[in-house]
Amino acid sequence: MSIGATLSGARQSARLSVSELSELTRIREAVIDAVERDDFSSCGGDFYARGHLRALAKALGQDPDVIVREFDETHAGKQGPVSATEFFKCDNPIKLYERPKANWTMAMAAALGVVLVFGLIRIMGSTDAPVKSVAKVAPAAPKAQAKPAVPVTRPVTAVADLVTVKISATNAAWVKVRDVNNKILYQGMISTGDSETFRTRKKIKLTFRDAGAVRLEVNGKDLGAPGRTGEKVRRSFGPGVPSPR
Repeated sequence: MSIGATLSGARQSARLSVSELSELTRIREAVIDAVERDDFSSCGGDFYARGHLRALAKALGQDPDVIVREFDETHAGKQGPVSATEFFKCDNPIKLYERPKANWTMAMAAALGVVLVFGLIRIMGSTDAPVKSVAKVAPAAPKAQAKPAVPVTRPVTAVADLVTVKISATNAAWVKVRDVNNKILYQGMISTGDSETFRTRKKIKLTFRDAGAVRLEVNGKDLGAPGRTGEKVRRSFGPGVPSPR
């Protein structure tokens, strides 16, 4: 089976559209379509093609090293070199900061003026009789007694609202994990036999495209598979005893 057929089959098994795979890997849909037809010309050269293949294989639960090795054996070197200007463009020229030149004429004139003023003061001051003055020293104020330091104590609170979820894949499975504010903590494929653990506060939200392909352990309790094989389900859990919400 060719590289394109392998990746296309894995994508369809994961029930992902080309658009969803593009969003997941940040690779343009046109490039993914071409790769699945074993056309790597739109990748921009062997270097970029290997990077695209690694990203696609990882997202689809395939072995990136195997895919790249097959590419090197069958396709590497068949594409012409791509110039860097096709991928990197500089729209705005870079302006280098020029250090202003020092105005030595003004500096010398200022220094000379200071010397002249200082000399005139010395000459005028030497004609006057010295005047002695005795400064009155005010009695020293009594030192204020230092107040004893008050120890600062901070109450130690346990993280009672922590939720811990372990997802183990019995088959390659696509998973999305979000926190209570719908922030995505993880989105992608978990390979067969692998597991991922997530911790968040207050609430965790899970989406599975194949609920029968995973097993859940929530806050230390084994809940088994969240659904049937091929079933797309959503589950959410809070702290304490796990129960779907």
